[in-house]
Amino acid sequence: MMRRHLGFACEGAQLVGTLDTPSAAGTTGLLVVSGGNEIRSGAFAGMARLTAQLAREEGVPCFRFDRRGVGESEGENHGYRSSAPDIAAALVAFRQAAPHLRRVIGFGICDAASALALFGGDAGLDGLVLANPWTRDDAEEAAGALPAGALWRRYIGKLARPDEWRRLLSGGVSIASMARDVGGAARAPRASALVREMDEALSRFAGPVSILLAEGDRTAQLFEAAWPRTDQRIARHASAGHAFDSEPARDWLIARLREALA
Repeated sequence: MMRRHLGFACEGAQLVGTLDTPSAAGTTGLLVVSGGNEIRSGAFAGMARLTAQLAREEGVPCFRFDRRGVGESEGENHGYRSSAPDIAAALVAFRQAAPHLRRVIGFGICDAASALALFGGDAGLDGLVLANPWTRDDAEEAAGALPAGALWRRYIGKLARPDEWRRLLSGGVSIASMARDVGGAARAPRASALVREMDEALSRFAGPVSILLAEGDRTAQLFEAAWPRTDQRIARHASAGHAFDSEPARDWLIARLREALA
């Protein structure tokens, strides 16, 4: 496996990407879009290890990049909602660096998954793998919001501890407040503008889509609350890691990526 760094242009800014090329390269590549303000190597170099493994073991060429204003790339960072030109430019650079590719699948976690849902089709990607997609327009609202099931699990977990029972019996915990929290969460949430836009964009996308959820992750739980649970494109794993960073979760993620790249 060979790794090299590439520069490419995006609306007047110079962006930087990393290409992992296997010794015997296949004809389907993986374009990795980073979430939040995360650099292309990922948290604790997790994405760098993931793409190296896919290139080495599966023969998949992989391309990661820093969008404008992030990491080594020039320009201003205006967030994932302004990343359509970055994704399109990265795909062009990937195809130029690996001209043998017939298909390119886009993969992202959190708001990178949302960006791919919104812009992946127009960019020219052939398939999408969306992990724990971000679905809320207001970050502060999302930070305090949890679906009813998740709230119940949180409260049940607390009541398993003797100190929480002492707080409850002494009046340190408000039962009325608990009921309001769960009752409010139980009401069907109104779909955010982002959810509606993602749904509309995916309905126009002609390629295959996989939605991967870590059932214990808050972002995934918010997605579940806002998205039809019957969507056959969803696959779930019983983990809480937002980035699928435990060994079982990472093995599951690689297996799902392998299916999408087949």
